[in-house]
Amino acid sequence: MYNRWYHPYDINDKYKKRVAYFSMEYGIDQALKVYSGGLGFLAGSHMRSAHDLRQNMIGIGMLWKYGYYDQVRNDDQTMRPQFSKKYYTFLEETGIIVSVTVNGHPVKVKALVLKPEVFGTIPMYFLTTDVPENDYLARTITHRLYDPEMSTRIAQSIVLGIGGAKVVEALGGADLYHLNEGHALPLAFRLLEQYRDVQKVREHMVFTTHTPEKAGNEEHDINFLDRMSFFNGTPLEEVRKITQTTGNMFNHTLAALRLSKAANGVSQLHGEVANDMWCENEGICEIKAITNAQHAPYWTDDDLWDALQSGNDKALVQRKKELKHLLFKIVADQTGKLFDPEVLTIVWARRFAAYKRADLLAQDLERFLKLVNNSEKPVQVIWAGKPYPFDEGAVNTFNKLVWMSRKQPNVAVLTGYEMELSRKLKHGSDVWLNSPRRPREASGTSGMTAAMNGSVNFSVQDGWLPEFARHGENSFILPVVDTSLPTYKQDEEDHENLLTMLEQDIIPTYYFDRERWLRIVKQGMYDVLPYFTSDRMAHEYYEKLYSF
Repeated sequence: MYNRWYHPYDINDKYKKRVAYFSMEYGIDQALKVYSGGLGFLAGSHMRSAHDLRQNMIGIGMLWKYGYYDQVRNDDQTMRPQFSKKYYTFLEETGIIVSVTVNGHPVKVKALVLKPEVFGTIPMYFLTTDVPENDYLARTITHRLYDPEMSTRIAQSIVLGIGGAKVVEALGGADLYHLNEGHALPLAFRLLEQYRDVQKVREHMVFTTHTPEKAGNEEHDINFLDRMSFFNGTPLEEVRKITQTTGNMFNHTLAALRLSKAANGVSQLHGEVANDMWCENEGICEIKAITNAQHAPYWTDDDLWDALQSGNDKALVQRKKELKHLLFKIVADQTGKLFDPEVLTIVWARRFAAYKRADLLAQDLERFLKLVNNSEKPVQVIWAGKPYPFDEGAVNTFNKLVWMSRKQPNVAVLTGYEMELSRKLKHGSDVWLNSPRRPREASGTSGMTAAMNGSVNFSVQDGWLPEFARHGENSFILPVVDTSLPTYKQDEEDHENLLTMLEQDIIPTYYFDRERWLRIVKQGMYDVLPYFTSDRMAHEYYEKLYSF
């Protein structure tokens, strides 16, 4: 049964087109560790909503033997990446094994299925090269998500794109192939092999771009990619012609935009930013905007929502306090610190990428410590998030916060930022802090699931926030800083605005105007749904990207 295209439900007439969705990572459940951060969380929510809406879609991903990494601690509490083998008894054999070419050598790719009834997703197929038929080097291709070795990363793209396409063919084929980021781009060259016509490739492929960051828009030497078999045997001159690549550097995002029938950014602002980034390049497809969203049934606390919908403010406040207790048990377990559920609790939790500025809040350490240690209106702060394990700067930022927090009874840095901890942080925080350099945050969807759980967004006006935020009504928003200023000046202005807003508005409101605070909390919960739930997003993909 699991070696054919199937669904455990009758397909909804609105979503009949057969779509295969390709993503390098998926955040579906804590138990399936094949994700690193927001890209995966978003893809996981999409797969759950596609199931709920009875869409004719399947997911194609990679079965990472060591996951991204497990975030643990050294003896001195600083961060240590740990790579542990993962075993999943809930994934089942499909009987599908396909072959791809990597660096001129054949590599076997096996597909395992995640059945819909396990986590409530559409059928999902996870690819592994860690099979006896392969030599040791080939087996390591699917060991680590975002492997630091460039040739391995390219091999991963080949397995996902070409191997994934062949798995879809073995299941009966798809009408449309959706690339979630450019990682699976070799898929286009498999389609070219089939259709022998680049226009037909475009008719069958769509593309989502997730980031304005250079690191997220990969470039590699085209000759190196050719030697790695990235282009699936397509002659290099033809590759240059159809992707309009003139120099030696091959841009994956630009090629995807030229080989797709349509593309999208992941918020309205990011749609504008993406168009500005790529509009001067000839031959690209239209870039639309479909705002990211998250799966409300997975992320929200039911008791909190029952209290909101029944108008029981007392029950809502009580449930929020209980959720803070549950979060603070984790804080106590990891750090030995006992947090107080009556105290305003700020959480900063996301990837430790440099542009996200994890340490912006504590840039002026003296002022920060004065803020959190005010005896009349104290503040508790929790940091969490996973730096890329081979990014020394990001790991150092994480560790500096650990060192700073050691002697502070109401400041904690948590490890193990995965789906369960993320959910607990959203449930138990009062304020969800987001501090990227604008406009470099494409979406920033963690703030959506925070708002769903009565945590007030306090953010730079970036990503999804301009579509949601009303300052002082459902969130607190920093003034927009002139992005033409030097980076350090932007940081200085954002830091000053952040601290001033905390000192003069957010903290006094929490302690001395609880009626207003509760009004903001409730308004955020009302405003985030239903628009920012992934059912709307999954519907929009069919409406705007798949069906024209």
